[in-house]
This record gives sequence, structure tokens and C-alpha cells, in this order.
Amino acid sequence: MSDVTRAKHGRPVHHWRRDLVELAALFTAVAVADVVADLVGHGPDGPMLLAMSALALIATAGFHTWWSRRHGHAPPTGDTGARPTAQSRRTGPTGSPESKPKSKSTSGSTSTTGSTSEESSATPDPVAEAPTLWRMRTTVQDAPGSLAALCTALAGYQVDILSLQTHPLAEGTVDEFLLRAPGEVAASEITRAVSSAGGSGTWIERADAHDLVDAPTRVLGLATRTALDAAELPLALRQLLGRCTIRSLPATTAGKAREPESVPVEGALEDTVMRLRAPEGGVITVERAYLPFTPTEFARARALVELDARLGPRIPRSQDVLTLPEGNAITVRRADTGDLDAAREMHERCSARTLGMRYHGPVGDVDRYLNHLLSPRFGRTLAVQTASGRIVGLGHLLWDGDETEVALLVEDDWQRRGIGSELLGRLVGMAVEAGCESVYAVTQASNTGMVAAMRGLDLPLDYQIEEGTLVVTARLSAAVGEAKDVADVTEFRKA
Repeated sequence: MSDVTRAKHGRPVHHWRRDLVELAALFTAVAVADVVADLVGHGPDGPMLLAMSALALIATAGFHTWWSRRHGHAPPTGDTGARPTAQSRRTGPTGSPESKPKSKSTSGSTSTTGSTSEESSATPDPVAEAPTLWRMRTTVQDAPGSLAALCTALAGYQVDILSLQTHPLAEGTVDEFLLRAPGEVAASEITRAVSSAGGSGTWIERADAHDLVDAPTRVLGLATRTALDAAELPLALRQLLGRCTIRSLPATTAGKAREPESVPVEGALEDTVMRLRAPEGGVITVERAYLPFTPTEFARARALVELDARLGPRIPRSQDVLTLPEGNAITVRRADTGDLDAAREMHERCSARTLGMRYHGPVGDVDRYLNHLLSPRFGRTLAVQTASGRIVGLGHLLWDGDETEVALLVEDDWQRRGIGSELLGRLVGMAVEAGCESVYAVTQASNTGMVAAMRGLDLPLDYQIEEGTLVVTARLSAAVGEAKDVADVTEFRKA
């Protein structure tokens, strides 16, 4: 039986030449041992020779151990029909980006001829961390190959580029990426790779699934929201430009004309600050301290403001009819400056104490705040209207830079009927829909109705005393996270 046949049937293969060599080695070892014994027993240097022999044996044993460990576990060089390891299943040269496994694997498609299905199944790899979405912006030179160098550097970390926007500058180009990276790859590793590929001024932050929408679709959606509701303009600008602070400065203050700022009609862009002319004559200031605005972003923001100016004042005309516990029917709807006269009449029916707790100051000139409060440019207002058409309650959601304030006013005869809680719940729903992280209410400790309404939200609350007034802040972070996965957060947005 040949050696090949023996190996094929799993039988050990022996050679007569190997047996002869082993026998010769045995006789040689016996002869050497006899010589050494004679030298040790009869020679004057016997002990020295014995010690040297011991050292030689120890060194030989150590060398044999090292050699067996290095070569005893080497993988087989031929095709033995065994299941290939995870590393041997990868194709392409090792170490190259192309040789690394992609997110969509084709395990099982590479099998060994003649092996069973059990042998060809891949060994399950350890559970990897979930991929992470990143938004990244970096500046590169406007030269051929600069973008390719960035893509190659990202591919080295198995980072997938989901979308790319370019913002041309006078010198260089700002590239904005949406990336999907393995969970074990940190942001610092990505920025180092980008820097080594020629990127500068790199900025990176976590993204979510809502950023997967392409830029044109996102801009059109924001334009639609702005066209339907004038109060959406600050929110649309914030979603368009990322984390930023937006302030609206009216053209008049307390009924008096204010000195206009030196802002040209087409607006002004100064690094991290852009100023735009508001449709009603004021100024909209947008500030983003961590990242300069690009001319492309400035043009998009200006286009949204121009759209708002052309469409004029507008609010959704939807309304909800509710029945109070005592049986009276009320209507909750959006309000604007067209309700200014009805709001003033409600002020006249309110007591001085009610107006004082709402406006925290002299009640003789409270009417001067109404034009600002009812303007859709500075927030959203809900009005509670009776069956006769009289306004008996107002709720305001005011954009205060990057914070949001809620304020309530209910006529004395209509208090403690649940109107304040109804208004507050709807205002908070609007804040959640707008992506606000928190809302705060400025009141007095003696205003037990407002404090009770805030507690009834079942949200985490923070209390702070400032100059004799009570500031109650409700954190909406958890509610905002849940609302991102729901198409409509409140029923008030229904057409």
C-alpha cells in the first residue's frame, strides 16, 4: 500500500529510512555517553566536564522547546478538507482595505469542494458593536485627488460614506459627510485619519436616522413647514443649520420705533454669525459658535426668509372643540396679531392680581406686550374661545434664543376648570414636536395653579428662585427622543 493510499485512509505513514536514522542516533548516543563516563571517572577535569555537559543539555532542551512552539502550531499548507478559518475565508491581499469584511457578508458562499454542509458553515464570530452614525465636516484643498484621499483614509477604518455635501469656498472646499462607522471606532480615530489625509478644521458629532434624508428633500420639507406656519421659520432655520442660537429683534419696542441695525437687505455673514432682515422689518440673528457658516448655508437661510416674506402672516386655522367637566364647550385654536383686540378685552376683564402674576410688573401697561406675544415670529399662541366667540384664555410658547418659555393667562371667572392644564399640555406637545429639550415657566410661588399645572405634566422639573420669582423648568429630553419616531406628536397639527 503506497504512502498516499495510507494517508487517504487515515493510516499512519512509516518510512524504513526514518527507523534506520533513529537506530544510528541511539548507538551514537550510547558511545558518547561511554566516552563521557570514562572522562569523568578517570580524568582530572571530570567535574568540570560534567557541569559543561549539564549546561549543554539544558540549552539543547530549551532550544527544542522554542522550536516546537514556533513550528508545531503552524497552519497546514495544503488543502486538507478541513473547515477554513475566518481569516482564510477573506479574499484579497491581507492588510488592504479591500480585504476587510463588508457590512453585508456572504458567509457560506465560499466552501471547499467535497466538504459537508456542517464543515462549510462559518464559525460564528463574536457579537460586534452596533454601527454608529456620525456627521462630520472638514476643509480640504480644492485639488484633484483630495476627496479620494479622504475616502481612502475612511475606508481604512471600514467607515461607510452615506452622503456628501460640498460647500465651495474662496480657498478650499468644506465637505460635509454622513458616516456609518463600526461601533468600536471612536470619533478621535476618524478625525486623526481625516487629518492625516489632508483635512483641516474637522468637526464631528453623533447623528441619528433622521439625518439619512438627503439635503434637497430636507430643505423642501423645511420650506413646506415654513409655508404652512409663520412660526416655523426659527425652527426651520435651526434644523437647517444645526445647533445654533436664533434671536429675533423686532423693529419696534414698547410701541416705539427702534433704531434699525446696519444690516443690508440681502443680509450679512460674519464667520459664525449671520444676520437677516425679517419680513416685518426686524432682524433675525443666527449664531453658531462652534462652526463657521458657509456661503451655501447663508444662501439657504436667506431663501427661507425670503419665502416667509413673500407669503406674509399666516397660521394654521385648525381648531379643537372640547367640553369642560361642567358641560360648557370651548374651542382651542391658534391665535395671532389678528386677535389683538379680543386679547385686550380679556385683559380688561382680568383682575389686577391675575395680570400681576402673569406679567410680573405694573398692570397698567400690560397691553403693550400683546403685539409681541401674538406675533408668530416669536413663537406660537393658543387661544381658548367660548361658544359666543369671547377669548377667555391665552397660552404662549415663546422662542427665547436656544431656550423655550411657556406662559398662561386665564380669565378669573374661567380659572380652576382645567383650561390652564389643557393649554400647557398642548404647548408642551408643540415644544416636543419642535425638538426643544426643555421649557420653563416664570411665575410666583403663590401661583399655585401654574405650579400644579407644571407638576401635572409628569416630567422631571427643576425649581429655581430668581429675584423673588419662581422659575420652573420641565426637561423634555425623553419625550423628544420618543417623538422622533412618531409622525404626529399632537393632534393639533391636523389640517
